[in-house]
Amino acid sequence: MVYGVLAYLLWGLFPAYFPLLEPASPFEILAHRIVWTAVVMGIVIIITGAWKELWRAGSHTWLIVAAAAVVIAINWLVYVIAVTTDHVAEAALGYFINPLVAVVLGLVFLGERLRPLQKVSVITASIAVTLLLVFSSTPPLIGLTLAFSFAVYGLLKKRVPLSAHASLAAETIVLLPFAAAFLIWLEASGRGTFFDHGFGHMGLLASAGAVTALPLLLFGMAAQRIPLATVGMLQYMTPTIQMLWALFVTHEHLDQVRWIGFIIIWVSVAIFIVDIGAQRVQYRSRSRRARRG
Repeated sequence: MVYGVLAYLLWGLFPAYFPLLEPASPFEILAHRIVWTAVVMGIVIIITGAWKELWRAGSHTWLIVAAAAVVIAINWLVYVIAVTTDHVAEAALGYFINPLVAVVLGLVFLGERLRPLQKVSVITASIAVTLLLVFSSTPPLIGLTLAFSFAVYGLLKKRVPLSAHASLAAETIVLLPFAAAFLIWLEASGRGTFFDHGFGHMGLLASAGAVTALPLLLFGMAAQRIPLATVGMLQYMTPTIQMLWALFVTHEHLDQVRWIGFIIIWVSVAIFIVDIGAQRVQYRSRSRRARRG
């Protein structure tokens, strides 16, 4: 739970970071995220010895890793586009929808089960998502892409038999040749920004590795330890922070339908949190009785 909370909190602050990387394009930002994350994770797996897991990994594991790498690269790119084009609110909508998709994937592919209050929470969120999709003025293509890509990524992470460190390192290894080749072409053609805007810009682009790796590591550790449904519901932290950013920093306009949808979703989150609290109380009560017995 702690790993998940920290991951989503950091992701919620991303709208403050990516605009600092301009004038780099979203594709250039994506390539730098991949390259510098590979550097960071290379150091991490050497220090932790996780490189041994990659050495022993079979072809099936690498196939799942490759699929996860492609999906998370799509998610990264679309999110950067959303933030740098003042569509933070729509990105928030995507991450509001994502937990619902994650819950469904957990039920279908992992055989997870929901408690009664969790079912109420999911149904409430479904009503909100339906409202947003049917009555919103424009189709939320960015939001839907973010929702489905990250939910599928979470499902794939549950199936990767590697530690969080090794898994993320493997994903960046898969993507690294393509990202490096793209950056070389970009600089050779004079379209890159890495060397043309001072050391501050270079440092910010290079920092994308640490900024990307830390929350993903935390997410990976959370996804391997708690049910996917719980991971999905914790996700609501990120879009709530993003929504506040869109309202009070970038001053994006939200129509009445989206306001109603977001309020209903926050109600569903409150229901889910109440369920988690009730389960903790019951667990502690059973533990005390067991000790007394």
